[in-house]
Amino acid sequence: MDIQNKIVLVLGGWGLVGNAVVRKLIPEKPKKIIVTSLKKEEAEEAVEKLKSDFPNLPSDYFIPWWGNIFVRYEFKDANREELLSNPVTRKIIMQDIMEELNDDILQSSSIYNLLMEFKPEIIIDCVNSATAIAYQDVYSRYYRIKKLLESKPSVEILAEETEKIFCTEYIPQLIRHVQILYNSMNKAGTKIYVKIGTSGTGGMGLNIPYTHSEEKPSRVLLSKSAVAGAHTLLLFLMGRTPDGPITKEIKPTAAIAWKRIEFGEIKKAGKPIELLDVSLDEAIQLNGKLKLVLDKKFKTSGENLKSVFIDTGENGTFSLGEFESITTQGQMEYVTPEEIADDVIYEIKGGNTGHDIINALDNATLEPTYRAGFLQHSAIEKLKELEKIHNVSSVAFELLGPPRLSKLLHEINLLKIVCGTMKQILKETPEELSRKAFEHIKQNSKLRNEIISIGIPILLPDGKSILRGNEIKIPPYRGENELEITDEKIELWAHDGWVDLRPKSMMMWQLRIKTIIEEAESIPPNDTSSMFVRTKKYWNNFEAIDIGKVVGWIFSKEEKGERMKA
Repeated sequence: MDIQNKIVLVLGGWGLVGNAVVRKLIPEKPKKIIVTSLKKEEAEEAVEKLKSDFPNLPSDYFIPWWGNIFVRYEFKDANREELLSNPVTRKIIMQDIMEELNDDILQSSSIYNLLMEFKPEIIIDCVNSATAIAYQDVYSRYYRIKKLLESKPSVEILAEETEKIFCTEYIPQLIRHVQILYNSMNKAGTKIYVKIGTSGTGGMGLNIPYTHSEEKPSRVLLSKSAVAGAHTLLLFLMGRTPDGPITKEIKPTAAIAWKRIEFGEIKKAGKPIELLDVSLDEAIQLNGKLKLVLDKKFKTSGENLKSVFIDTGENGTFSLGEFESITTQGQMEYVTPEEIADDVIYEIKGGNTGHDIINALDNATLEPTYRAGFLQHSAIEKLKELEKIHNVSSVAFELLGPPRLSKLLHEINLLKIVCGTMKQILKETPEELSRKAFEHIKQNSKLRNEIISIGIPILLPDGKSILRGNEIKIPPYRGENELEITDEKIELWAHDGWVDLRPKSMMMWQLRIKTIIEEAESIPPNDTSSMFVRTKKYWNNFEAIDIGKVVGWIFSKEEKGERMKA
């Protein structure tokens, strides 16, 4: 359809993809664009930036709107946990989700009120709905209830927790969301709805190396994929409904990047990560029970974590090491938001991109692209350039999710520091590597405190004590603050998310490096075909160490986490 002179609603317009979509829409000359976000400041910030960048457009061309689209209009600006803690609002939310759809539920919803206010003919939905629903995490509620039941709770407390479970159930929430969306669009006269969906795993399979817990892959992550798949099928049905709007979904199967590359404070949930000041004397002895939450927190240094980062919008802030690891060949790789936006505009105008999953569920995913692969080099070079300027190492921030990624990046980074080259790593004994790495950790308090401040403990060479911060990512909290410590559990925790300075860990790294070198040297020197990627040149002739490439190789080869399709 023709976009010109149409009112367009971009849900999630502040985000990475939403912002790209809005900018690609402008040349098509819509009548006006409504830009939404969860928070008021985000929506207003996006609109102010657009007005500044496009000063010749009317003052009311970009309209901000904010709030949670999955609840009632009166609750749209409230904190969800606070709503669930209030017995009155909790009961309303539960009924809105679980009862049959009626006029009160429909007309009280955020979506209905938004659509009735602006009557958009085109809706482009860039909200990550699967994350919003699945990351309410029904499993965490299960552990809380399991622990609660052991204390023989009162009927009132059990009733409260039961209501919260009903408010957290994924599929009922998703069904109600689609029902309200469908009915609201019909009443508003919406002609076309395009959803930017997700595979939940960045295009990877059940062998995905990144996870959110000791489980691989985690149920929370698989819940996101399950919700995303269920959402697609519901949209598929909506697209087959004669009186409904034209329905399309673009489903990227790669990481989406990027927004900016800079040096600055690293923030988590909008707040800077405070660096702790933990000395070696404060090492925790591994005997008895391990407390996940300390009774007394370690003191902070008064400084915040600063480093070089790449901002991928709502998908997170990554270090050089994290970005290089997940975008290396055979991992998530990535696609740019502009490419997604191009597909959206082309589909709305009646083109066939081949990426509309509603029309071709099996073959319509948006795979990693040539442009993104080409630009990956420049992004990494820019990150390295900023590393040198600011004299920092951008290793891992633990905002991406998998503690094992951060653990591996910091371990190979330590070996890079103490050895310099891959070949030098093989010249040392495991005991000497362990000693050198430990000496560096002892002498470099900045690096030591950066590691523990992001939730990654350091297992000392004796294997009997750790350096840790106030928070640790592994083992994850599962309803109990204290866990029994056994040799078996130490091995599991060290594997999943502790920087391991023991000689046995160094021996494993030597085996990896030896395998990488042998693999590259086995390629015939006169074979210049496209068959091989990880050649000696790829590995800088083993004279330098790109930590992200090494960890990417581990995920692909050692952990069998390589993607099967492009």
